[in-house]
Amino acid sequence: MTHPETEVTAELVRDLLRDQHPDLADRAVRFGARGWDNQLWRLGDDLAVRLPWATPSADAMLRKEHAWLPALAPALPLPVPVPQRIGEPSERFPRPWIVTTWVPGEPADRAPATDATDSADALAAFLTALHRPAPDGAPAGNYGRGGPLAATADRFAEGLASATEQGLLPDPDSVRAVWEDALAAPVWEGPALWLHGDLHPANVLTAGGTFCGVIDFGDLCTGDPACDLAAAWILLPDGAADRFHAAYRPAADDATLRRARGWAVARALGGILIGEAGVRGRPGGKPTWGPPAQASLRRLVATAGRPDRSPPQPREETAGTTTP
Repeated sequence: MTHPETEVTAELVRDLLRDQHPDLADRAVRFGARGWDNQLWRLGDDLAVRLPWATPSADAMLRKEHAWLPALAPALPLPVPVPQRIGEPSERFPRPWIVTTWVPGEPADRAPATDATDSADALAAFLTALHRPAPDGAPAGNYGRGGPLAATADRFAEGLASATEQGLLPDPDSVRAVWEDALAAPVWEGPALWLHGDLHPANVLTAGGTFCGVIDFGDLCTGDPACDLAAAWILLPDGAADRFHAAYRPAADDATLRRARGWAVARALGGILIGEAGVRGRPGGKPTWGPPAQASLRRLVATAGRPDRSPPQPREETAGTTTP
């Protein structure tokens, strides 16, 4: 990550709006959130301004969202931040920025989904709607997203070694086994489908125990749906994956689920490392990422060799009688 030379403030956001979108400049501006790539500033009650603040790749990601997301959003059953305006680089701020709709909710790394039925149905409906064949010229994924898992093997090996050395994994061999099984699965031979590309807890919003929005489409791309289907283990509470797989259409085959588990274990590993960095106060660290990532890894290891099943649930005991 790199840090900008220009400090982003409410006054700067207002000045940028006055220069390029003066009809929006009188709205109230207040800080919203700071993500991996962008800062988010609330603009009135229903809009937001997103400005790159850290990664050099954020510029192209914002332009990609502005170009493609407005056409995809109407078909999606969960609210998403639809780009409304784009701001061009200027003397005030040397990078592009966008104005989007505001999506209310709490990020799932802070408020995980707890309603297994509703959250599984909501996620399945969202991905069923999104995973449609993409047109020619649609963007490829960053960091291998949507492509063969083998392209990310070196990064996974580095992450596994780092997490193991730091003592963050109870059973590194089981983690490696999930990954190796995914690598051995047949590759995707279907059409390039639209993918969100980055479905981790900080990019999904919750309310009332279920999902109420999906944000940050900077990694919007095309390819193998397994990249997104990893979300069944990353986002859902225990016992919800079966319902998700039953509701998602078309139903994923065994090879796709095996690859999805590989994407999931890689994403969980990344979340654990970022969470630990946050606990230790390191740059780029986010302490809220660690607990959901550890829960994801536990679910994945518990279902090793059973890609289409949820972790086994504890037996229920009532009135002295054990029900299997």
